[in-house]
Amino acid sequence: MSPKSVCRGAALFWFAAAIIILACSVSGTVPTSSPSFDPTKAALELQGTAMALQLTQSALNNQPPATQPPAPTTQAVATQPPSAPTQIQATPTQDVEARIKNAKILVYENTDERGIGMWIEDALNGMGLKYTQTGSYSGHFMENLNSGIKWDLIIVGAEDKDKISGEFWDVINTRLARDKAAMIAEIWYLDREANGPIGQIMSGCGIRYMKDMPLDDSIYWWEPDHPIFNEPNTALPLLHYNLFWSNQAGDRIGLGSGGDATILAGRSASPSNDGGVLATCYQGRVIIQTFSDHDYHQSDIIPLWQNYIHYTLKNHFAAIQ
Repeated sequence: MSPKSVCRGAALFWFAAAIIILACSVSGTVPTSSPSFDPTKAALELQGTAMALQLTQSALNNQPPATQPPAPTTQAVATQPPSAPTQIQATPTQDVEARIKNAKILVYENTDERGIGMWIEDALNGMGLKYTQTGSYSGHFMENLNSGIKWDLIIVGAEDKDKISGEFWDVINTRLARDKAAMIAEIWYLDREANGPIGQIMSGCGIRYMKDMPLDDSIYWWEPDHPIFNEPNTALPLLHYNLFWSNQAGDRIGLGSGGDATILAGRSASPSNDGGVLATCYQGRVIIQTFSDHDYHQSDIIPLWQNYIHYTLKNHFAAIQ
């Protein structure tokens, strides 16, 4: 039986009990003599009783069903999921080899008019690199140096007796300091220039002019494990020469005060302080070569120049990162 039916039955029971008690009370107070039966009055009383029962039943029917008190609810509070610990992302960097492939390279190479071969240009072509070649036109070279282009690598191939001097080195020195540009210089005439503007670059490098060298000779690697001799090519010492220049072939250099120069190769089989012909400095962004390419074999020189280019550009991009 449902709770609703039980409640209705209890209400009817108590209503009937109230009628009986009321009747008994009335009978206790009326005179002992029985009144005469009045049919009309009995009918009205019965009708009233029926109506009362009907109203009570109706009231019970209209009561809202009994409900259990609602269980206490806990309000759900929206919470954000715990965030993952913040990770410090490394600054994305472009692959060094891809950056080398897209480097801005300016070249002065003055063997074009002599017709003996543009070996620096050959080295660049062999690497698949783009470059601006001015040949022996020093005016065009200066225009490009003074342009708004931020050159990654400046190459001075001054092997022929025409030369880059004076203010050219002032502008190049500014590029080295301001743009952290890379530079490779093949220069045979330090005996004439060391006390001029190029002296700023030599001092910053940490090298000094030692003596003139009329004719080239065998060149030995003093640092054979250095990347300049091993990446991306294996470059062999220039022990075999094929002399082209009959005088003013180059110079000898030694370490100076200051700078971070490493002298990599020289005229003697073991290092000496006055026989160097190849140095790197400026955190590997600069290479200075004081011998002449065409006094050696092209098959040995081009791989060596490709190593120069790769090494200086790699260090340039590391410096500007």
